Amino acid sequence: MGAIFPFFFFPFSGILMPVLIVGIVFWYKAHEKEIQAQQELRIREMEHQRKMKELEVELEKAKAQQASGRTT
Repeated sequence: MGAIFPFFFFPFSGILMPVLIVGIVFWYKAHEKEIQAQQELRIREMEHQRKMKELEVELEKAKAQQASGRTT
């Protein structure tokens, strides 16, 4: 029984090793793309927040101008 094991092990390992390597490479590339997409989303979110703050400042200025225009 012990002598039969190596005969089955080598063909399976010869097939399994390249499959594992290809799988690991595909997983790594997919992981890199996911990280890049998350970074792009963070950048876009920060730009959006900055733009919203700018709009809030402009809105406050407009309200202040309207309020000062009404009092005079």
